[in-house]
Amino acid sequence: MSNATLHNRRLPASKKDHRVPISATDHKELEQLYDVLRRGQARLVGPSREARLLPESLHSFLTELTGLLTEGKSVMIVQDQATFTTMEAAAALGVSRQFLVNLLEKGGFPYHMVGTHRRVYAQDLFRYKAQRDRQRRQVIRELAQAEAREGLYDRTSAR
Repeated sequence: MSNATLHNRRLPASKKDHRVPISATDHKELEQLYDVLRRGQARLVGPSREARLLPESLHSFLTELTGLLTEGKSVMIVQDQATFTTMEAAAALGVSRQFLVNLLEKGGFPYHMVGTHRRVYAQDLFRYKAQRDRQRRQVIRELAQAEAREGLYDRTSAR
């Protein structure tokens, strides 16, 4: 997915917001499509009825996309070179705009200026988010292991 990134966090509504509700019929068809995609390599049938296997990268992308949609999650497809405002980037990270600005000023990840406004490339934002999330999971894993070593899971609280 070098040219696009799946992202399932909500961003603030904007003029470019193209949310489409999924009907019950469409949801059922989407579930069926997801099941088919998970079972094996899909084929694309053109107008001339010629069938071609989907490239693996496209197959994986469509499988992940339909899986997220069947779970009822919002999905945004963003080109790597797309830019976010600080408000949009902060919403994607689940932080305040001021926290993000401070993070950018400290060199947390790259940004550029458009006039007097900071802009963040999607690829940089999602790379930072993935690294931050990996670090969080590692800390939680280490904390759980330390608590298990200390026997904290075996103790019962006295009430």
